[in-house]
Amino acid sequence: MRLHVVLPNESPDTGPAHLTALARAAERLGYGGLWLGDHLLPPTAELGVVHEPLVTLAHLAAVTSRIRLGTSVLLLTLRNPFAVAKQAATLDRLSAGRFTLGVGLGWEQQEFAAVGADFADRAGRTDEALRLLRHLFTQGSGPFEGERFGFTTGTFAPRPGPGLKIMVGGTSPAALRRAARSADVWQSPQIEPQRFAALAGALREQAAGRPVETGARGSWEDSRVPVARVVAELRAWEAAGAGHLALWFGARDGFEERMTALADAADPGWLTD
Repeated sequence: MRLHVVLPNESPDTGPAHLTALARAAERLGYGGLWLGDHLLPPTAELGVVHEPLVTLAHLAAVTSRIRLGTSVLLLTLRNPFAVAKQAATLDRLSAGRFTLGVGLGWEQQEFAAVGADFADRAGRTDEALRLLRHLFTQGSGPFEGERFGFTTGTFAPRPGPGLKIMVGGTSPAALRRAARSADVWQSPQIEPQRFAALAGALREQAAGRPVETGARGSWEDSRVPVARVVAELRAWEAAGAGHLALWFGARDGFEERMTALADAADPGWLTD
């Protein structure tokens, strides 16, 4: 199992340079990945300033050299999938193959309505968009025919290399089917390790031998919780079969301190040398 970091949103007492500092610190400490969430119109100001993840990760690619960069998760149906494909392939090139495009359906119906997206059809649009992404990445030209998207002319470039991964998030039966069919990586939200193990087993059965990395989200937000207890919980995740655990260290003070304390206490193999 590898430990990853879910980066925070910008708060009133931090600036964008804070994300750069955290990214560099996470790489220096040996964490294996950095993840950013996504909202075009966040439902509440309490979430802080949500930077556009693909633009931000392109910046972080320039100030790091080893750590993977990913979206957890990009709301694919709020965007044109051709544009997302171009952005993802470009990020793959700029990061030297370190990008993971994590996608999810989204849950805030008002956000969909505000930007003119079809909330009811988000599952179907996501499935077809994933097929389109794979076609563009592997074929690079038409034809592609779908109910919602299609093209016959034009050439897609740059084409990504083998380092670019597609991740699907979620725990619903439909999300597991989507991950088994279309993803290189599946990531669950924060759930119990026992439930994760059951879902990962179901995913492996549906994938029928196709390799899909299984990971999850976790958190350590309260510095009053001893790091030894956190390490014990992480061992339970490792025993449950998580290939990676993406950790959220809180929205306020102490993020870097907890990230550093956990790196110091981590078991061998959780961090990159």
